Amino acid sequence: MDEHAKLRRTLSIILLLLGKRKYSCSEIIDKFEISERTFHRYISTFRDSGLIVEQEQGLYQILRIEPQLKELSELLHFSEEEAIILNKAILAIDDNNLLKTNLRKKLYAIYNFDRVAETITHPAQASNIQDVINAIKSKKQIVLVDYQSAHGKKISNRLVEAFDFTTNYQMIWAYDTENKQNKQFKVSRIKKIELLPDEWKYQNLHKKLPMDAFRISGNNAEECTLKLNLRAANLLIEEYPLAEESISKTDSHTFLFKGLIYGYEGVGRFCMGLISDIEIIAPNGLKEYIAKKIVTFLNN
Repeated sequence: MDEHAKLRRTLSIILLLLGKRKYSCSEIIDKFEISERTFHRYISTFRDSGLIVEQEQGLYQILRIEPQLKELSELLHFSEEEAIILNKAILAIDDNNLLKTNLRKKLYAIYNFDRVAETITHPAQASNIQDVINAIKSKKQIVLVDYQSAHGKKISNRLVEAFDFTTNYQMIWAYDTENKQNKQFKVSRIKKIELLPDEWKYQNLHKKLPMDAFRISGNNAEECTLKLNLRAANLLIEEYPLAEESISKTDSHTFLFKGLIYGYEGVGRFCMGLISDIEIIAPNGLKEYIAKKIVTFLNN
């Protein structure tokens, strides 16, 4: 399909979803002869572009922007009081909420990298994040002072080369110079950042690892299949938006999640929170992981 045809199809889908009625995924697929994956890619693109796509009970619609809205230049000006209220409101949103992610993306397009960090992160972490941003810009090494490791349960200094952030600045992608590995470091576990004068030495090794829908990264992927009821499916999409493209409907009350996972921690935490709403079909390792967690909990 040529670029003009793709553009016409994109505009046609937008105009259809701007109408008064809502459409299901299957209706759009049949009407425009596209795959389910392509449909979800369109929806993701629309949302990333600032369109408000509402999804309710499997039906989609783009919400209209009211013509009474003021000019953009007026909307983007905040008084000091308004800025404080906006800052508190964004901070109150859970870090995993898609709304906070969308706000971050829209602020990204208006302000620069630094200003967004100050707005959406917790005040106690803003200084550390700003130091990391400066280190990334200048390509300098940093020390994560008194970093609290989740797995090793130890506190130590980590000499790293930070090169990116994950969603909402929750984690830093960095190359660990001691272990010679690319890792994620949780911002909330860093006491402070020590900026070093030394420039990056391992830039050619900087690489973000693949990440699954549950925000766990790694090199070794496994197929995961979960049988979900309506409640679990809705909560999965709300808490982990990237999972939506891996969910299919089997009947009016049952859904299947089929996707790759790079560890059991993320998906396991979600399943344990909705243990009566989810059936784990695969992998068996995930079942064993949760079983051990439950035994440990009962023993304690």
